[in-house]
Amino acid sequence: MTQNSASKLLNGDTVHRTKQDKKASGNGFVKTHCVFQQQQKRYRRPAEKNHHASCASPLYNKPFAESFEETPLLVAVLTYVGYGILTIFGYLRDFLRDWKFEKCHLAREREQQKDFVPLYQDFENFYTRNLYMRIRDNWNRPICSVPGAKMDLVEQVTPDYNWTFEHTGKVLKDVINMGSYNYLGFAENSGTCADAASECTVKYGAGVSSTRQEMGNLDKHEELEKLVARFLGVESSMVFGMGFATNSMNIPALTGKGCLVLSDELNHTSLVLGARLSGSTIRVFKHNNMQSLEKLLRDAIVHGQPRTHRPWKKILILVEGIYSMEGSIVRLPEVIALKKKYKAYLYLDEAHSIGALGPRGRGVVDYFGLDPSDVDIMMGTFTKSFGAAGGYIGGKKELIDYLRLHSHSAVYATSMSPPVTQQIITSMKCIMGEDSATLGQERLCQLSENTTYFRRRLHEMGFIIYGNNDSPVVPLMLYMPAKIGAFGREMLKRNIGTVVVGFPATPIIESRARFCVSAAHTREMLDTALNAISEVGDLLQLKYSRKNRPGSEGSDCFSYLESHQD
Repeated sequence: MTQNSASKLLNGDTVHRTKQDKKASGNGFVKTHCVFQQQQKRYRRPAEKNHHASCASPLYNKPFAESFEETPLLVAVLTYVGYGILTIFGYLRDFLRDWKFEKCHLAREREQQKDFVPLYQDFENFYTRNLYMRIRDNWNRPICSVPGAKMDLVEQVTPDYNWTFEHTGKVLKDVINMGSYNYLGFAENSGTCADAASECTVKYGAGVSSTRQEMGNLDKHEELEKLVARFLGVESSMVFGMGFATNSMNIPALTGKGCLVLSDELNHTSLVLGARLSGSTIRVFKHNNMQSLEKLLRDAIVHGQPRTHRPWKKILILVEGIYSMEGSIVRLPEVIALKKKYKAYLYLDEAHSIGALGPRGRGVVDYFGLDPSDVDIMMGTFTKSFGAAGGYIGGKKELIDYLRLHSHSAVYATSMSPPVTQQIITSMKCIMGEDSATLGQERLCQLSENTTYFRRRLHEMGFIIYGNNDSPVVPLMLYMPAKIGAFGREMLKRNIGTVVVGFPATPIIESRARFCVSAAHTREMLDTALNAISEVGDLLQLKYSRKNRPGSEGSDCFSYLESHQD
């Protein structure tokens, strides 16, 4: 079949491969995605590849550059060796626990219940017992302040190697928060939003204690829904009290048996759960790979349903605006082109992109300058950029009217809290410039500047950074399991709060630290965090990047890896 214009543009020219198409290599191959290649370029050595390219395309109105640098071979080998050693010692410790030489703190079945169906799968808990527990102190740290640009942490210690924790009574003051999704800085306890939420609490109370269909439908909820529809540029919208349930409880109302769901392989758990609960057939395409998506669409049209070969009742494509673990942005113009070509429906999750992308802060649709009507179901959450809770779905009026009757979140869930509703209304009006001030636009510009500055500095330092240049989610690759815990602890010693992520949330050799840039961060805060990151990077030898950068010819990890792989 002849390739159409959309598939030709897919992931740049033949030189720029997608992340999923990568092959194991030891040369530190650098992958850079740029979708506007007007002419075929000759193959060049990885060291000669440009990170940016001049771009022009009918589908895109601006350059679209994403970077996923290949894991160096030596680092990959050492990472596998590290997990192998941990696994061997894990089995040894399990042997000691079975023979009562070591106490096991996890829940286990009683001997009298051994003939019953097991509640706890012992092998599934292996990772938790022997790997996660070693670095558990990097998570679940209690916060005793507003999680703004800075926060206060409750100090805790463990007497039994991270099985349990005790508070010391001390508080770590003014820790720079580089982990919260507070993109626009609206998570605050003072200012217009906080004052409006406080007044709303006095008038309406803290809760509703009923569903929207019974006694829990407030005028504030209807005001918010009209505002969200106007903000998104759609006919109608509906809000829900929980972001996770917005996906997991509404997708089953939209698809069912005889329908096909095409899901990006890196979609959030809420999307995955919703697709599974729907009873639809699910097929997964490679992350942001339009060739993989088009092949599934073409096969679905040609072959139809299994066995009967009847046409699918509905084909629904599930994608996210910003992928929170990769920092990548969906190739929405190409997805829409394929959706129109094959007459499918598009479900766009803008949990991380709404408020954080676009010149007007209206998400990935605004970022690409597209028509909102091209997206059938627009979903997002208020938990990130708006500093609140809950989620929304926007689209045509017929769609929203249908969901009001068939969505489990609408029929059975308690309505959104009034002060939370007011927080969203006030922050959204601020972004839209309807508060007679320019604060919203200033924060949008500040977030963009902070994102560009933070990513550029990390690249210059020699770290491997994933994702799109405009994404405020910045993954910094750690790779080795021992460095996951070490990085989080060393950063906290320097008064920087970070989020570290490892297997099984990421591929086994792609553990990372995930930074979230906020408009509330000042340049001084970012410089302080960057200096600490560079210092810890030198201490743990994390500067793996092989890209051309100032001062790369030294005795750092870059040069070490270079000498061992040549």
